[in-house]
Amino acid sequence: MTQELIQDGKLNRQAAADALRDFLEKIVRAAGFQLKVTVSVAAPGAGSDAEVLADVDGRDKEILLERGAEVLKALEHLAFRALRLEPEHHEKIHIDCGGYRALRFEELRMTAKVAAERVQTSKQPFRLNPMTSRERRIVHLALKDMPGVRTESVGVGEHRQVVIHPADSKPSH
Repeated sequence: MTQELIQDGKLNRQAAADALRDFLEKIVRAAGFQLKVTVSVAAPGAGSDAEVLADVDGRDKEILLERGAEVLKALEHLAFRALRLEPEHHEKIHIDCGGYRALRFEELRMTAKVAAERVQTSKQPFRLNPMTSRERRIVHLALKDMPGVRTESVGVGEHRQVVIHPADSKPSH
């Protein structure tokens, strides 16, 4: 990588986009996938934490999306390692496949809101299925301003879940 991706604690969006495009194109070519890589720099204030957006789409996209997008998630993990990005910068880069993750994140927000409404009514905690750290973050952010509920992550590793509690209940720590 010719340019430093982090400058003054901030992601250099164009350098990160160029490095990410280069990495993804090499992986796609090496794997022999029939996929097109599109990488763009997000406009500031576009309503998301993402600063660099990548989409990998084409005839072989189903391979990336099988088993809950396992290969897509692995590709993203490898990209973070290849770009040598610290975890605090991971939220700045989103890798999608034909809009799959954008749809998944919207589903998560809707599921979180429905579950939170149930908690408001029942006054009983609600435990969501295990999810990745990025997915848990989406749930926490979706509910942070919702009255009458609070969220916490519980569990370890890939079994970590978000629990939505009535706001007046005590944390389980």
